[in-house]
Formats: sequence, structure tokens, C-alpha cells
Amino acid sequence: MRRRLVSIPALLLAAIVLLLASPVWLVLGIVADVVRGRFRLPTVRLLAFALLWSWLETAGVLVSASFWTIGRSGDHRRHYALQRWWARNLLRALRLTCGVRVNVENVEARLADSLVSAYVVTTVAGMKPRYVLKRELLADPCLDVVGQRLPNHFLDRGAADSTPELEALADLTSSMDEVTAGIIFPEGTRANSSKRAKAIAKISEVDPERVGRISSMRHLLPPRPAGAAAMLRGNATCDVVLAWHVGFEGLDTFSGILRALSEPIPPIRFVLRRIPRIEVPSSYREFTAWLDDEWMRMDDEVDTALKARDEERR
Repeated sequence: MRRRLVSIPALLLAAIVLLLASPVWLVLGIVADVVRGRFRLPTVRLLAFALLWSWLETAGVLVSASFWTIGRSGDHRRHYALQRWWARNLLRALRLTCGVRVNVENVEARLADSLVSAYVVTTVAGMKPRYVLKRELLADPCLDVVGQRLPNHFLDRGAADSTPELEALADLTSSMDEVTAGIIFPEGTRANSSKRAKAIAKISEVDPERVGRISSMRHLLPPRPAGAAAMLRGNATCDVVLAWHVGFEGLDTFSGILRALSEPIPPIRFVLRRIPRIEVPSSYREFTAWLDDEWMRMDDEVDTALKARDEERR
């Protein structure tokens, strides 16, 4: 509750300030972009997205509050509909302001960066997602309110004892049906070369055999198998869907985003692949080796996709 007393007023204030100050930042943004030779106006585009994001978030919080006032805070159907509306319109806002488009391949695999997966699962595939997310994301008011009313789990990555967290993940998937997807991001964070080297070095200290399988990884981060294994343990029949994407490279810093928006952004390519459960090993050691092999396969696919995209740009 204390967190929401800060985050929700801050969100409302940001939305109001961005709206009222739009004539000012629009002019200043255009001047700043033109002076720097950025004629696609990336600063203006980014601020325009921030404006739309803040009001979509505000709308999500207000609608969720209305559910509470009519005694529907536990109504999953209404909250999944709100989640679907939120993800669809945030992608529309990205497309309108920044020109970001998403091409989904193999959507019949039915699964799925967090916003894109929410869009793919709820809107494209028409499923109900159950997310495993880091607890730090509760700073987002919409995720804090709606995300905690739906069957998701916000993971405490700093927990001294991981057993309760893993048990929670097993419980999360135990009641899934054919229109429900359990979603976890086994890498734990966005990939870059520094994080990759650090993760591989850490694994080499405790599992030399495993590091031999993943040491040549070029784009992804080594997966953390414990959470995914716990989710599979909770549901003995669900298949596994793996997903990778290209198109967000360089968008993890403010300067990187401005550089990317200075040119037309190629469509985000989002690729899914479904694996029958019978092909997934049940023992933890064999599952870890299998997951590493699948991650290396995806790393190769990402490498091929990036090279093909670079060829098209030449």
C-alpha cells in the first residue's frame, strides 16, 4: 500500500504534466532534434510515446479501481480483458509514435520483451498468461494493481531461501488449462556482452561441464533453469514454447533509443517454437542440459536473423 501511495500519484502527475506541457516540449524537442540533424524527430517521438503511455497506464489504474468499487477486484475475466486492452493499445502507441511494428512467426505455437509477450499471448493468441516477473516491476502502478489481482508471481530474486519461490512457481502452473500460458524469462534480464560474460564466469565456478555448452553464446544470456523446471514440475502435461526476438537491440539506453528512432525501425521479429512435453527431460540435470542446447540453438537463430537484417540494410 505504501508503494502505491507514491507510484500512483506520481503516475497521475506525470500524465498531467506531459499533457499540459506538450506545446512546450513539442517545440523544444523539434528544435533540439533539428539542431542535432535528427530530422525524424526522435526526441519528439519518444516524448509523444511517454505521453500516451502515461495516460494508458492511468486509464488502467482507474478502470481497475472501478472494478474494486463494484466488488469485482477478484474477477479474472474483467482483468484479463483490461490486460489485453492495455497491451494492444501500448503496441499501437509504439507504432504511432515510434514506428515500431511486431511480426509474429509461428503464433500457432501459442505463447510468448514483457510488453510484446503480453500482446502476443493476449491479443494474437487469445490466451490467458500467468507471468513470473521480478518484484521490482511492482513500481509500475498498472502491474502492481492488475498484475497482483491475476494469477502471476512477482519473484524475490534476493531471497536467501529460494525454496518458497520455486514452490510458488510450481503452484502457478498447477491449475493451467488449454487456454492458459505460464510465462517465465529464464535469462532474468536484458542481454548484453557484459552481463553475458559475468553470467558465464559465475557458472564456470560451480559447473565447468555446463559452461562448456554455453561458452560460445553470442547474443542471449545463459538461462537459469530452476524457475522453468519448477513450473514444469507443477504441470505434468503442458508443452513448452520457446520464443526469441530481434529488433530491440540498442534500445536499453536513452541515447540508444534516440539513435534508433533517428532512422526507420525495421519490424520487430518475434519467433515462437512449440516443443511437445514428451521431448522435454524430466530430471533436473538432463533438463538443464536440454535447456542449454535449446538456448544455443536460439542463439544461432538470432545470429542468423541479425546477419540477414544487416544484409537487407546494405
